[in-house]
Amino acid sequence: MTLEDHPQIPLGVPTAARMYDEALGGKDHFEVDRQANARLYTAIGEDRVRSTAMENRRFLGRAVRYLSQECGIRQFLDVGSGLPTARNTHQIAKEVDPGSRVVYVDIDPIVAVHGRALLADDNTRIVTADMRRPESILDNDEVNGFLDFGRPLAVLFVAVFHFVTPEDDPGRIVAAFRERQVPGSYVAISHLTTDGMSEQEQQGWYAGFTGATVPLVLRSEPEIRRVFEGYDLVEPGLVRPCDWHPDEEDWPRTTSLFGGVGRLGPTS
Repeated sequence: MTLEDHPQIPLGVPTAARMYDEALGGKDHFEVDRQANARLYTAIGEDRVRSTAMENRRFLGRAVRYLSQECGIRQFLDVGSGLPTARNTHQIAKEVDPGSRVVYVDIDPIVAVHGRALLADDNTRIVTADMRRPESILDNDEVNGFLDFGRPLAVLFVAVFHFVTPEDDPGRIVAAFRERQVPGSYVAISHLTTDGMSEQEQQGWYAGFTGATVPLVLRSEPEIRRVFEGYDLVEPGLVRPCDWHPDEEDWPRTTSLFGGVGRLGPTS
């Protein structure tokens, strides 16, 4: 199947997954996505936008490594994953345990079209679903046939909730997944923030996503912290991603995001 054969792929509209891919220097994007990012680069600065994307990407990598090495997690549900690129969730998890299982979920069907061509892996799956309808993921036969919700697993919401409106409520979405997780499970979240961001930069981010398939919603640190309700934040808490378990390559550093990992404790 080619992209043109897939009627649901929004070829003429920029998508978050493809814009993110372009910002990371990938190749799975279209002219419309490059034009949208060009607006971001003009309004905010190309270096800042690309640094934000890379900082987020490195947070994902460190979070997955921590969850694998330090917490013994062997199941990952990567929601709003975007396009699979180098050093993605499954690669990092399998460096710790080749038997680790990963399900990638994204609303953009291009993720599945490209991903299935790239991932010839018995322990990795890609599902097209809308996280704003958690049941479309949690009740998905492929997800349930592959992951065991009776064992600890990590749900990753990395750089996705700033595409969820207050009406769709990120807290509601996280709660639906939390209710299916067992104690000892985890959630990882990163989010664009208004904290430390000038009004001009905020307007630049909004302008860049004008006309995209999803709107952009910036949130404050307290608003992002509330999304972790029901989980205990692991050290160092909700921080700038570059400060979350930094390594020898703790770069780039921006004030665009917050990130953290939460653990689900025993029920009372």
